[in-house]
Amino acid sequence: MERREGSMQTKRDMQQLAVEMIGAVLKFQSREGAECRLGWTSARYGERVGRMESFLRPLFGLAPLTAGGSRQDQFWEQYRQGIIHGTDPRSPEYWGDLKERDQRQVELASLGIAMILQKDKIWDPLSEKEKDQLSAWLCQVNSCELAKNNWLFFPVMVNLGLKHVGRPYDKAVMEKALTRIEECYLGDGWYSDGKARQRDYYIAFAMHFYGLLYSVFQKEDDRERAGRFRERAARFGKDFIYWFASRGEALPFGRSLTYRFAMCAYWSAMAYAGVEAVSWGTMRGIIFRNIRWWLQKPIFTEDNLLTIGYGYPNLKMAEFYNGPGSPAWAMKAFLVLALPDGHPFWTAGEEELPQLRETVVQKHPYMILMRSQGGSHVQALTSGQYAAFEPTWMAEKYEKFAYSTLFGFSVPGGDWGLEQAAADSMLALCEEGDNSYRVRRKCEKLRINGGRIYSQWRPWPDVTVSTWLIPCSPWHIRVHHIVSGRRLTGAEGAYSVPWGYFPKGAEQTPEAAGAGERVRILAGERGIAAFCRIGGSGIINLSGEREGLLVEAHPNTNLLYPNTVIPTLKGEILEGGTWLCSLVLGEAGSSESEKIWEQPPAVSLDEEKGELSFRPESVRLALREDEEWESAENF
Repeated sequence: MERREGSMQTKRDMQQLAVEMIGAVLKFQSREGAECRLGWTSARYGERVGRMESFLRPLFGLAPLTAGGSRQDQFWEQYRQGIIHGTDPRSPEYWGDLKERDQRQVELASLGIAMILQKDKIWDPLSEKEKDQLSAWLCQVNSCELAKNNWLFFPVMVNLGLKHVGRPYDKAVMEKALTRIEECYLGDGWYSDGKARQRDYYIAFAMHFYGLLYSVFQKEDDRERAGRFRERAARFGKDFIYWFASRGEALPFGRSLTYRFAMCAYWSAMAYAGVEAVSWGTMRGIIFRNIRWWLQKPIFTEDNLLTIGYGYPNLKMAEFYNGPGSPAWAMKAFLVLALPDGHPFWTAGEEELPQLRETVVQKHPYMILMRSQGGSHVQALTSGQYAAFEPTWMAEKYEKFAYSTLFGFSVPGGDWGLEQAAADSMLALCEEGDNSYRVRRKCEKLRINGGRIYSQWRPWPDVTVSTWLIPCSPWHIRVHHIVSGRRLTGAEGAYSVPWGYFPKGAEQTPEAAGAGERVRILAGERGIAAFCRIGGSGIINLSGEREGLLVEAHPNTNLLYPNTVIPTLKGEILEGGTWLCSLVLGEAGSSESEKIWEQPPAVSLDEEKGELSFRPESVRLALREDEEWESAENF
């Protein structure tokens, strides 16, 4: 889907994008209409359920598209036929009976929301028999046990849909689910995704997205809870806005990143619900800049289907629950299309992000966020958010020391050697004589206060690593104290830097992508850095016996760039106690980042006192068990 950079400016532009994406899926509709086969890859729930998912997810775009004034009668005819056959037990394309923790429960939400937004399109034209059939199929969700996380909203949306069309619904099931959702609330606008440590995009495009819809659908019947959802969403936005860079991109972090511009769906839900936590122009700017940024990436097939991947098609970073149709959750961002043309969201011009602090501590996601060059680059230092159900590459998606809107992050390409490990923003450890590396994947202790992050983790039972992360934008400091019962090799990476990277429209020839155009390397006794057209990253050794090397990561390991190199420090770690300290740079712009690299902040570590000093302040790091820790057992 080739588009000009400025082609996403108006409501009409967004409507056209929605039409193209929905139409692209429906070209692959099955004979009876209840399925769409978009490809031959599969997810854990199997191809049959995957084809149902592919068919239903575009309803997140179609319902608001037509609610906002765009006539799409042919699309609705296709959906009605598919729904009729999908909910008919006698049809060869029957979607099947719902089971416990069944992926099909996830897809029910789009039906419930569509029944509310477009009752006259999806419900009214059905015969009484067909209405009974659809109602009976949807009601199965009320007898199913759900995962106690964002899935709790699915029966809520279904029952609200049934209520809206005048059918019996289960108020007790709704209340039970909503009560459990309350148990996930942390304060300050933040939820956890279930009783877990995860605080990722599911808080925005699931917990708050559905909560805001509830606040609209139930504003008269449940005013107190509706008001609570709105107040929490408004508070959350004061933190979430820091996850977005000034050019539109959002922080790559956590699972389900293949949903792409679902990242901005929260802001669409805020606008739809009329929660003006920031100005209409600011909300519009965040949404449109984010979608424009995505449209510059090669994320669509020639048939205009969203691919599995992030900055480009990439199955390596996919989850076990990502089928060919899964990325269509991106269409949640189209909720804002339901607003009428005269709404302030559409009449306001795009505004830039408001003035934001350069460094901010966010205690609930255990992050310190840094903004540099006017907010064009966002970095997040993290303490680790162990996801107990172990999504694919859990450690890489949640446990790296730092994440960046500019450099993305990498997942492994294999299990042997640093090139396959692609351990950017991590301390990778292997046993003497081995070449298989272990990284931080579960923090036993963590703390975020005083403008720094502390975590403790064990790659082996007899190896304890205490890690401190301290921001000094655009740099950050890392300190590790390793107490080891074995000899180890340690390799610590800065950010991945792309080579052979070209802006959209630039001529790409084998000669231009050769060694002379790859990256500029600056290496010396103090460390190593790599610079390319988008910017540069490097790592300086301040403590420990380590040498700099450039790791050429396996292709397609980084989420944003197919080919990257990782500036890395590598050295031996003996039995007993070892201190490691490094200064890491990540910044936009080739010449700007090189100048910054040449003038690092003054940092020193006193290993005997456990004290780190750097301008303009001194920070004392002490390994004391009597401090206030947050233990993993609390989650």
